[in-house]
Amino acid sequence: MKIAITGATGFVGLALVQRLMAEKEQVLVLTRNPDKAKRIWPSGVEIVGYSVTEGGPWQGKIAGCDAVVNLAGAPIAEERWTPQRKQILRDSRILGTQKLVEAIAMADPKPQVLVNTSAVGYYGTSETAEFDESSGAGNDFLGQLCVEWEQSAQAVSQYGVRCAILRFGIVVGDGGAVAKMIPPFKMFAGGPIGSGQQWFSWIDIDDLVSLIGVALRQPQMQGPFNATAPNPVRMNDLAATLGNILNRPSWLPVPSFVLDALLGDGAKVVLEGQKVLPKKTLDAGFEFKYSTLKDSLEKVLK
Repeated sequence: MKIAITGATGFVGLALVQRLMAEKEQVLVLTRNPDKAKRIWPSGVEIVGYSVTEGGPWQGKIAGCDAVVNLAGAPIAEERWTPQRKQILRDSRILGTQKLVEAIAMADPKPQVLVNTSAVGYYGTSETAEFDESSGAGNDFLGQLCVEWEQSAQAVSQYGVRCAILRFGIVVGDGGAVAKMIPPFKMFAGGPIGSGQQWFSWIDIDDLVSLIGVALRQPQMQGPFNATAPNPVRMNDLAATLGNILNRPSWLPVPSFVLDALLGDGAKVVLEGQKVLPKKTLDAGFEFKYSTLKDSLEKVLK
């Protein structure tokens, strides 16, 4: 297969490209920073500069690709959600996906499938509710952002292209959000964030890359699928597991007001959360290699 990928220099994208190259697939990287991409992959990958929110010559490169994986999107929880930041979050996802679908519409021949990212933030937040792919969307900013993001991707179906949408949980691996929690534990200053009762729906990076591969190749993978392990945990359990593996205390909580001060509304992603189960993903026959957080974290920390 020839597979075009946006967001390839990010945490998930790097792992995906590495896997696809190992499987001898052809990879086309669409990137805002070709120089950075060429340093990462001096050979073996086709690299094309593009703008996430604008059309251009890059759109012509989609013709002849068998599949497209859209991982592009500004980080959700790394800055305060000012009005300007919210617009960046929206444009990088919704407008970016629209431009990609526009490129697919113009392509001849067209790709067979678009695998598009979404997030478990689709469901809103709750300490008590349980969500699967049949659950409705939340009414908060992130929930409505995901709704519009997914609608933008599903528009590709009118061109005869299959669309699989993966609603990512927190990705566990050598990078990403969980990696940022590890240094405080190593310095004997680790603990749960916020109340500790919020749900933490997660997926191991290796399982996520495998799920993307299945979504690329299996015709029955159409519509939304939760990219989350079958055993979500509460934040207190995450902290305790990290502490046990590192042989460090895990009782020193990070107060909610610290994150609120740093991230404002963006702290909701960490402080609230949701219990998300991959019902449709499991029904499709996907087998998780890392179904417990302990197994995943032990792999990362070994």
